[in-house]
Amino acid sequence: MSGAPAARPPILAVPVPRDSEIAAHLAGSDFHDCYQMPIAPTGRTALELYLEVVARTPGWVNRLMALRNSVVGLFGLKNLGHLNGATARRPASEYKLGDRVGIFSILYLSDDEVILGDTDKHLKVRVSVRKLGVPRSAIAVATVVHIHNLLGRVYMLFVAPVHKRIVPAVLARYRAGDAG
Repeated sequence: MSGAPAARPPILAVPVPRDSEIAAHLAGSDFHDCYQMPIAPTGRTALELYLEVVARTPGWVNRLMALRNSVVGLFGLKNLGHLNGATARRPASEYKLGDRVGIFSILYLSDDEVILGDTDKHLKVRVSVRKLGVPRSAIAVATVVHIHNLLGRVYMLFVAPVHKRIVPAVLARYRAGDAG
């Protein structure tokens, strides 16, 4: 036996779960992705998991968000703040539909899935955290984007490739904290 720690299962790019609420937003989308990661079976709600995950956002992601906010301000788009801007303001149980949670508002809320989103003149973005399996031993994080105009298309040319690195990095950071 070597003293090396056991390898953790990878964070996988997977299809959006068909039985999720976010799947209803796929029609006509211009971009979507989904990443799945095993977690220890949990009774925590999807919103609790979301809050725990974004609380561990890597610093480089927040620096990219700050850069994004500076650049898009020149085009009259929203300054969203940082991904982990929602951390520890109040317990998950106090949030309800329509409440702002960091950079997003809650659009759908159940124990097993939360959909958060934002709509601007250039994009409509929806993000889902969905608990999977029996017992609830995995989470899937799906993002669905509908582009509204040319500015949105240009924006997504830069954001889409980076997004495919950000979500796995945020999930990996969460997993590294042994928050399961």
